[in-house]
Amino acid sequence: MSRLDYAPKLKEIEITDIKKGLGVFQPKPDKPVSFAALKAALKKAGYALDAAEITVSGTLKRDDKGWWLVAAPSGQRFALEGATVNELLAGATPETRVEIVGDWKTVGAGSAAREVISPGALKKAAGASKTASGIKALVNHTPGVRLMTASYGSSESSPFSGSLTNAGPIPVPTVPLAPIRVTSPGLTVYKGGAVTPRLYFIKQHLGDLEVNRQVLNVSVTYTPTATLQLEAEVPLSRTSFDDGTASGSGVGLGNVTVWGKYRFFRTVKTYGDRQAAVRLGLELPTGKKSAPGETEINAPAFVRQQLTPISGGLSPHLDVSFSQAGGRLIFGGNVEGILRTERDGFRMGHELRVNTDLEYVLLPRNYDTPGGELFAILETSFVHRGLGRVGGSVAPDSRSSEFYLAPGLQYAAAPRFVVEGSFQFPVARNTGPQVLRTDRNILLGVRYLF
Repeated sequence: MSRLDYAPKLKEIEITDIKKGLGVFQPKPDKPVSFAALKAALKKAGYALDAAEITVSGTLKRDDKGWWLVAAPSGQRFALEGATVNELLAGATPETRVEIVGDWKTVGAGSAAREVISPGALKKAAGASKTASGIKALVNHTPGVRLMTASYGSSESSPFSGSLTNAGPIPVPTVPLAPIRVTSPGLTVYKGGAVTPRLYFIKQHLGDLEVNRQVLNVSVTYTPTATLQLEAEVPLSRTSFDDGTASGSGVGLGNVTVWGKYRFFRTVKTYGDRQAAVRLGLELPTGKKSAPGETEINAPAFVRQQLTPISGGLSPHLDVSFSQAGGRLIFGGNVEGILRTERDGFRMGHELRVNTDLEYVLLPRNYDTPGGELFAILETSFVHRGLGRVGGSVAPDSRSSEFYLAPGLQYAAAPRFVVEGSFQFPVARNTGPQVLRTDRNILLGVRYLF
């Protein structure tokens, strides 16, 4: 909505009731407003606008077509129509400065389009020489419909005063909270993006071999349209190992992954929505591939290769995700398949991942305005890997199936800044004797939207 000519920046739109979608904003005084443009902009962003109520201060005009209200400095003309016009304007004369409240719509299209107000209330505006009587209550809002209010603050420089109420959900200018480990079908910021650095502390073992990893994964996303998101993930990993007789460590870049996500389904409702997306990714063979040698650690070649920051070579990813929000509760999940290819004769097995996400808004308890949300999150992950390969041959006993729980917290510290963390631990593992077992995975991250 902020991309409309007459709308302010998102940070200048104040949401006063997030449950109903009530907000307040002051448009640019020298720009004409358009109900049709507002409706189209919201539709493009995935929202619906069914009706509107507007309050405008201006000067009355009359011609053979009827009454008009002219706002300054924009000079925009609003046609006054409806069953209540004659009653409300009884006794009024042209050039009287008044403030009118009523239903708002655009009639016609193109050069023939005009903005129309069906008055519901009228009062004298500052500087008016005569008062037109007949003030009535504002139009009632449909119960159970998510609403928006946009207030045009009255001043000498602004021709608008009062409120604009749209029956229909609107985009809330706040941080789009998302799962931590589970893929979200959301698209962060429309015609904007996010930078998300995350730090993982991972502990693994296999017999006497102890492995510790610290992985910094930086994700950058950009959303050029209301349905498409582009993303790149760049991981940097440090791995150390110790089997009681030998130890070592190494640092290297992991495989960079590029993504394209398409949100193909979305339906909004009061204080919630449902959405689904498909995501295609390509993991590039950019990571460090050299593994410790036999002289450095006494372990099979397939195990030594797992001490590198890669799982193979060029690998396509396919991911389908879904989420449903209602009130304070959000549920989502995704299914991801990874087809791994060899790099210098090594790859882990092809993967199937099934993840779920359950979120609850803990704070604030009186949840009227966005910002300062504290989310309690519980995520689950099921991972199945097929047989891997090493030296160009199948690695025996390299299948694995694992199930993890990951409780976490996410805090919207500012409208465009989120802090998050989670602790992942295994609940069930069925891994072959050549596969490293993950004991814990601690994640700490931040997200900045631009």
